[in-house]
Amino acid sequence: MNKTGICFVYHWKCKNVKDYVGLKFICTKVVIKIRKMVGSALKRLMAEYKQLSLNPPEGIVAGPVNEENFFEWEALILGPAETPFDGGVFKTSLLFPTDYPMSPPKMRFISDMFHPNIYPDGRVCISILHSPGDDPMGYETSAERWSPVQSIEKILLSVMSMLAEPNPESGANVDASKMWRDDREQFDKQAERLVRKSLDLPPDL
Repeated sequence: MNKTGICFVYHWKCKNVKDYVGLKFICTKVVIKIRKMVGSALKRLMAEYKQLSLNPPEGIVAGPVNEENFFEWEALILGPAETPFDGGVFKTSLLFPTDYPMSPPKMRFISDMFHPNIYPDGRVCISILHSPGDDPMGYETSAERWSPVQSIEKILLSVMSMLAEPNPESGANVDASKMWRDDREQFDKQAERLVRKSLDLPPDL
């Protein structure tokens, strides 16, 4: 339950005027804090959108799905040249938390994807999208993980680099990791099929 919901429950359980006044004050502070947090995130997202519109990185187009909701974005990523994904145009989604940039967005591929660092449901597994702080498993340094100084542009460029250079130890997609290590030719054929599908082309010429 969110904080606003908790406030509602406590308000319902108030037994006297003193309780009501005290909880109303607490709830008002919570609402103001949430509004400030959302306002700060919105300003940051609008600023990043403006920057991406004026100076878009090569091979990337990104922006809100609806300009009335800056917390849900779509991005198109061009498959990096001279890689198995060369020439593909892959659609992704980014969902931003209300405390952005203190917390990272969640990113997934909408286009079908077969890659060691992308879960079968499209979720992206990459260090820059992991919560700030030390990795409890010890695989990543805090510098590799998310921090408020990161940006949407850095995320998308990191994902583009990830397409070019997978980390087969990630384990997000075990089958893709195994194929990447043991049967690169078959992996390349699978990637080529996905490239053609992303362009709405038939599987074979």
